[in-house]
Amino acid sequence: MSQLEILAPAGNMEMLTAAARSGADAVYLGLGNFNARRTANGFFGEQLAEAVRFCHARGVRVHGAVNTTVYAPELPALAQTITDAAQAGVDALIVQDLAAARLAQQIAPEVELHGSTQMSVHTLQGALQLADMGFDRVILSRELSLDEIRAITEACPIETEVFVHGALCMCVSGQCYMSAFLGGRSGNRGSCAGTCRLPFQADALPAGKPAQTYHLSLKDMDVIDALPALQKAGVASVKIEGRLRTPEYVAAAVAACRGARDGAAYDRALLQDVFSRSGFTAGYLQGKRDGSMFGVRTGEDAAKTREALPRARELFRREFPAVAVDMSFYCDEEGASLTVSDGVRRVYSFSDEKPQPARTDPAEALRRSLAKTGGTPFYTHDIEIEMEGGPWFLPGSTVNELRRDSLEKLLLLREKTPQRMIHSVQLHDTRRTVPSHKLAARFESWEQVPRQAAEQLWRIVLPIAEAEKVPQPLREKTVLELPRVLFGNLEQQTAQRIQATRSLGFAGYEFSNIAGVRLCAGLPMFGGFGLNITNPIAAEEYKQLGLAQITLLPELTLEQMAAIDPGIPTAMIVYGHMPLMITRACPMQNVTDCKHCSKKGVLTDRKAAKFPVRCGLGVRTIYNPVPIYMGDKQEQIPADVLTAYFTVETREQAAAILAQISAGKPFDGDFTRGLYYKGTN
Repeated sequence: MSQLEILAPAGNMEMLTAAARSGADAVYLGLGNFNARRTANGFFGEQLAEAVRFCHARGVRVHGAVNTTVYAPELPALAQTITDAAQAGVDALIVQDLAAARLAQQIAPEVELHGSTQMSVHTLQGALQLADMGFDRVILSRELSLDEIRAITEACPIETEVFVHGALCMCVSGQCYMSAFLGGRSGNRGSCAGTCRLPFQADALPAGKPAQTYHLSLKDMDVIDALPALQKAGVASVKIEGRLRTPEYVAAAVAACRGARDGAAYDRALLQDVFSRSGFTAGYLQGKRDGSMFGVRTGEDAAKTREALPRARELFRREFPAVAVDMSFYCDEEGASLTVSDGVRRVYSFSDEKPQPARTDPAEALRRSLAKTGGTPFYTHDIEIEMEGGPWFLPGSTVNELRRDSLEKLLLLREKTPQRMIHSVQLHDTRRTVPSHKLAARFESWEQVPRQAAEQLWRIVLPIAEAEKVPQPLREKTVLELPRVLFGNLEQQTAQRIQATRSLGFAGYEFSNIAGVRLCAGLPMFGGFGLNITNPIAAEEYKQLGLAQITLLPELTLEQMAAIDPGIPTAMIVYGHMPLMITRACPMQNVTDCKHCSKKGVLTDRKAAKFPVRCGLGVRTIYNPVPIYMGDKQEQIPADVLTAYFTVETREQAAAILAQISAGKPFDGDFTRGLYYKGTN
């Protein structure tokens, strides 16, 4: 079993340096403007090349993140960013968007491809699908338990990577739209405003009273002590979150990971003092998802950080010796030479200073002098001493100069970037006119479906658990929806339900997670908005995977949607309380327990707006207080299918809204146009 990789964040050159000098095996950094932490200043051009050279000289791998959703006009810039990264020598590319995956494979097939945690892969079938698509590694969702990680890793033919330290999003990885819909800053595009860190209160507050507590704010995770168990489970890499943190934070986390991996002690107090939100949580990994997972950053936390920074700086004041070298010292009456090799490269240094006869054997003293590699990333593995006609004596300064010169030459040699095969790609613009529309509706349950409207709808979408309730005459127009997340044994249960319903006359199956491609293989497949499709290449990729229809991400503007024409129907949500967040941790546990919970709740924010919360299938979904409505703007919509997305509505309300959409009438009540006109960052 190979050694567990310690993967550290590098939001800038200072953090990258701290990571390498404190002993990280690899770093990940943002590439250009296509990374999920845009405010961390992505690496460009020569700065990227310099970063790669610095890391490679020290035996540190570089993973470049291009893990945002991408809009059609950005595709040429994305292709150039991938090309630049490959030319700079980046070892791996981390992607969320299937457009980035396709371009990476076309442009730089020799560079490893890693599936970002924002792909929300949290099941075996999701991991296997990435393997089928040529990925080399999958970065698993942070919400998994150790048993779930083990089960996926043991059965997955590609590497797995897991987060072990750093901030936790409240939302399941890659499924959050709260920042975009509340402030126009998309987390899927690297500009999350941290909306969940603002006051949200789960108590039943009176109308108009704003929240004052933080029931969506999770503590940072810390499961570094579990590194031996993760290695035993077969995990390839453990990841530290924190590209927006400091060099001191990175160094403390890397040192802790090294200690836990290597069975050595580490400074736990320093790790917490450098940054925490009232401590840490290991809730997800341990399967203990309760109110103890929640916390906020306090003034006391900040004071401890200020005090801890000088101690943390000591962790990267000197180079961590990560690269083993062999030395061969030769001396005769004419002078001395030193050969240094890292197993691949070999350098030579010479001194023509005449040695003097030695009274005693100088071999051990020479070895001690040559082994003094401190201040460099090297340590000596083997040292050979050969003296012809000797023994000979050389001044210590001469020996030291030979060592310094050789190690400097080797460091420069290791910086050289290997040549890679890089291909050019041709990109084509697509544009579509406003098509004729068909009306579909998604419902939470069969009881919510208006009977008369059901007859008139082109398509009905219902959760697969509702299948048996659908009358036979309506099954040919009914698509069964898979759960958006499939933790625990839910994926297996869903596979069984698919098998039980595949011959019952339904129109097909809709899913919002890439695991659905394998679960529904050979059956009519429809893509939900959770696939985050935002450009024509990604749309084409899903078409090639067998999908018969896709729903475009509601973060797109109408103008951006018009650039997507994959040759299969596209759908758009024209009504619905947008599911802003889906979470495995429960905010309601801050005020009650599962036994006494109605599975329906409300979160109130700092502006006194009330967000419906619904619990089911092991997760909680948080909805926007007001619905999207575009029923009176149909003539502007460049999608084939208009979908009314019903969640918290009654049957009567659903019937009235469908009538309004069918008639193209304005909405009667509070509503939003969502992001269809204003877009995101």
